[in-house]
Amino acid sequence: MSPQPRPSSLQNHLPADLETQARQTNRLLTSASHHSQKISQNQSQRTQALGAELGQTQQALGEALGTGALFQMAADYSLDALQRLALTLDVLRARGNNDKAHEEAGTPPVLDYDYSVVIDGRTLARPVNYQLLKILPTKGVRVLDQKRPYMIIDPRAGHGAGIGGFKPDSQVGVALRAGHPVYFVVFRQHPEPGQTLLDVMNAEAQFLREIARRHPESAKPVVVGNCQGGWATLILAAAHPELTGPLVLNGAPVATWSGQIGESAMRYNGGLLGGVLPALLMSDLGAGEFDGAHLVSNFEMLNPSRNFFGKYYDLFADVDNKRDSFLEFEKWWGGFHFTNEAEIRWIVEQLFVGNRLSKGEAQLEPGKKLDLKAIRAPIIVFASRGDNITPPQQALNWIVDTFVDEQEIRVRGQRILYMVHEKVGHLGIFVSSSVARKEHAEMASTLKTIEALTPGLYEMKIDETAGDEGNEHFFVSFHARTMQDILTTVENDREQEKDFTAVARLSEIGAQAYDLSLRPLVQSLVTQQSADALRDAHPSRVSRKLFSDANPLLALLQPTVDWARAERQPAQADNPFLALERLTAHSIMQGMDLVRDLRDAAYENTFLSIYGTPWMRMLGQSGATPAPEPDVNQLREMLEVKQALECMERGDLGAAVIRMLILLAGSRGSVRRDRLERSAQVLNHTQPFQSMGPQRRSELIQQQSLIAEFEPRRALETLPALLKTQQDRQQAMDVVNHILGARSEMEPHSLELIQRLESLLGVATPKPAPAGAAVSKAKPATTPATRSAKPAAKTSRARKEAQP
Repeated sequence: MSPQPRPSSLQNHLPADLETQARQTNRLLTSASHHSQKISQNQSQRTQALGAELGQTQQALGEALGTGALFQMAADYSLDALQRLALTLDVLRARGNNDKAHEEAGTPPVLDYDYSVVIDGRTLARPVNYQLLKILPTKGVRVLDQKRPYMIIDPRAGHGAGIGGFKPDSQVGVALRAGHPVYFVVFRQHPEPGQTLLDVMNAEAQFLREIARRHPESAKPVVVGNCQGGWATLILAAAHPELTGPLVLNGAPVATWSGQIGESAMRYNGGLLGGVLPALLMSDLGAGEFDGAHLVSNFEMLNPSRNFFGKYYDLFADVDNKRDSFLEFEKWWGGFHFTNEAEIRWIVEQLFVGNRLSKGEAQLEPGKKLDLKAIRAPIIVFASRGDNITPPQQALNWIVDTFVDEQEIRVRGQRILYMVHEKVGHLGIFVSSSVARKEHAEMASTLKTIEALTPGLYEMKIDETAGDEGNEHFFVSFHARTMQDILTTVENDREQEKDFTAVARLSEIGAQAYDLSLRPLVQSLVTQQSADALRDAHPSRVSRKLFSDANPLLALLQPTVDWARAERQPAQADNPFLALERLTAHSIMQGMDLVRDLRDAAYENTFLSIYGTPWMRMLGQSGATPAPEPDVNQLREMLEVKQALECMERGDLGAAVIRMLILLAGSRGSVRRDRLERSAQVLNHTQPFQSMGPQRRSELIQQQSLIAEFEPRRALETLPALLKTQQDRQQAMDVVNHILGARSEMEPHSLELIQRLESLLGVATPKPAPAGAAVSKAKPATTPATRSAKPAAKTSRARKEAQP
């Protein structure tokens, strides 16, 4: 009997392939539905608004015609429009001239503050084009050297540095006004020969060491990373966990495969444009340097109606008032910077195509993976639903990818807070004055006390109410969250992320083929002169140079500009021709947005059609390293957990107070910042905690957190073993009551637990506070541990939050 033929590979994969095809079809339908619904809703709403605006304009024109004022209004508008056009062209001419002057000056940072250079990266053993600046406080602002310093890392994504200190209401301004020393990491236009991202990271580590040397009495520096500076901050903290204090990541793309069907079209670039290959080719054509103008063009294409028309119309419509703000922003936007081939290759391969940092596979040096679990400093992640460059999924999903679950975050003693803004755009995260006054100000205030927070995963919420005389009051609270909460906070299709494994695999194949075939030929043909010519011919540069003194035709405009300034006659605000102008501009922008939305729909449909197929899934799996299955039970076997549990019945007043506070925090599920501030005040400024030092306090909080995490019942029952005398027990309860505040403000679970503690320790229940007493004014009994504790000055009010 002849042997039966072995089933083919295709037959083996048939059921899985059918399932994959079904998912692909469903995604294509979902994508089409989402895009068509979004386009229909957007266009319908805008068309209705334009129709209403058109009706009002027609009515105003009819009334003007009836009164005989129409022709005079037309003449007034024509004169106004001609003058505005001349002044707008003059602003564009000034922009082009500013670009030239800025580049000739070496593209210094566009900071709104004076500064001094602390370290020039060119002087380091491995030279880099980075510098550490110290921001000099403005008049009337007092900076205290003993306060925790800030180090702000701006994005190096085509633009220059300075956006984090672009305005008085900015990250720099918030920190300075709070009395913190502020340092800023900037970079020159061109990288140093041979520099790598490892060299850059080591330079930033050296910057932190210098800051610590200058502020020996302060806590470890806060490191703020904006956009691309966010993943750079994570890399720095993972490689040197001993150097950093709390980390703030603003709009930072880390989990770069993440997104939502129907949104986040930018994440498909790697798959549709050839992976890392275009970056390699453009680096070779640039004589070893990748031109940041390419990245800026990609950003502009995300919202062409705004970048190619809207911002210019806004300038034209109000050129009398917007000249300075337009030129200030465009100075940063047009300051194109470069990376070398090694840097851009690492960024594309490891992050945007490979997604290796989020998966724990990224390496800056061979054989040494960057493990985000190694970070010990608290982390605040700020994302926004209105961010089309770094959607919230990319800012948050790395947490889910890095840790098994929220328990592992607690066990490792980590504190991760996230906050999702509802509408601000990507640049607004860094430059919006309203965001600086609210989110950045409240984060800065929170950072003073964050290390008193029990380890875990939290959502930070900021609610706002109007105060006296229009002053704003903010209510800040922190809510314990799970990994599932992150995934449901914003829509996720994590299954679709598997499509990107084939993108990464094809990118590797394409890069290898290019390295072995065309690359030597391309590099041999390129000269520095050809590279310079290619850069000068980039559309982003040409469009700016055309409206500068480099264009001799603009010299003919000067008499008209002088006349417009001298004879400026703005049209009346109720002139119907102004309304007709706005109507026309809005119609143009609506049409451009329709084209963009159709483009994005086609972009996503093409990606899903190619990379969602079973064959592409198989290709991606062939080059992927399977991740080990996480085992939650292994957490209990960790050495630090075993050591903590062995100390359950050993300790003193300090250990008991911290354990009680941790148990109470677990019963609430949320914490208000006023309680956190009182806790930080006690832990930092009263005995026995003050004499411990920050390192010992942190270790004690971690130890007691592990005890409460793995043995909550015994953690409660063994408290009397830590508090052997009645005086110690009364003293511990006094401290806890002071931190918690009025019992009328407590949740039922917390109230029940504190009554159990009083019964267990044999301590009498304190008399209730008078009705209407503020939480912040609750006073502890006078004991050695609390005698020096004063209620922390409140930077904002906090309200009671319901148990989640």
